[in-house]
Amino acid sequence: MKNKYYEEIRKNFGFGCMRLPMNGTEVDYDEFSKMIAVFLENGFNYFDTAHGYVDEKSETAIRECLTKKYPRESYVLTDKLSENYFHKEEDIRPFFESQLEACGVDYFDFYLLHAMTAQYYPKYVSCRAFEIGQELKKEGKIKHLGMSFHDKADVLEKILQEHPEIEVVQLQFNYADYDAPGIESYRCYQVCEKYGKPVIVMEPVKGGALIDLPPEAGQVLDDLQGGSYASYAIRFCASFPQVCMVLSGMGNMEMMEDNVGYMKEFIPFSAEEHRAVEKVRELLKMQDTIACTACRYCVSGCPQQIAIPDLFSCYNAKKQFRDWNSDFYYGVHTAKGGKASACIKCGRCENVCPQHLKIRDHLMRVAEMFE
Repeated sequence: MKNKYYEEIRKNFGFGCMRLPMNGTEVDYDEFSKMIAVFLENGFNYFDTAHGYVDEKSETAIRECLTKKYPRESYVLTDKLSENYFHKEEDIRPFFESQLEACGVDYFDFYLLHAMTAQYYPKYVSCRAFEIGQELKKEGKIKHLGMSFHDKADVLEKILQEHPEIEVVQLQFNYADYDAPGIESYRCYQVCEKYGKPVIVMEPVKGGALIDLPPEAGQVLDDLQGGSYASYAIRFCASFPQVCMVLSGMGNMEMMEDNVGYMKEFIPFSAEEHRAVEKVRELLKMQDTIACTACRYCVSGCPQQIAIPDLFSCYNAKKQFRDWNSDFYYGVHTAKGGKASACIKCGRCENVCPQHLKIRDHLMRVAEMFE
């Protein structure tokens, strides 16, 4: 997949620059520079950033530690158009040019329309972001136009149907979110597969949560005697044929050395390893969470249009992993429907729930967590 589409990418592991080594509130340029050197020396060359990363310090850090020091052809650089940085069509090009300047480059290898959801998609369309991206590609200022995506599979399919010019999709994909009803990692992956779009994986270790496993789940991986918890999470993602790149945010040299150690000579997941992470996933689901099976019987009759299973999925992920993405997805699933606090306690949902869940009580717990 990687070689067929993007010959400039050397390996299927990338340096995600949303998390960087820090010295207080500032990026530790010395440590970052050393990590970049190790990364490049081991044959890797893909770097991913966005203007808002690390409190808007990531692009500048890349300029000071990467692009000033290495030939342009020695690395692949991805940046993104984030919806909160433009309000009308005329804002996009000046913002793009400021990103080139911040990163110290003349072009981006990949440019992604960032954090695409059903809520933000109309803004990208009305501001002609897709068309401007194609224009920038024709001008040689970007090589590949793609998008990063945070919504459900049917939304992704609609966008790819309407915009075949999208070349690559960046997805939140990991073994914990694989079948999560609020994220639909695998279903989104299948949509990309259907439309022939290579997948770039973000959050393969779920913001570090898949490194900090409960003892029982960790023991399952320990019994394999094959590597770190991070190695299983990242290799799981990289083993899918449609995946061309797996990103990891690395905050220190120890993380860097561990990651490049097992990705330098990548070995796809074995059947035994697949069975192990499936068991880990089931153990994680058994924690203090809401036992919703996402049958969605409760949704159609809700007078407040609350996406109950999706909000429960956000709650479960937050409870299990303490990850910030749960808050983002809560916003996604309440953008066009009711929040958990909108429940009027009519009880229709509980009357049709096959699991006999106390949905009204659970929605109160969800509201307390997110609102």
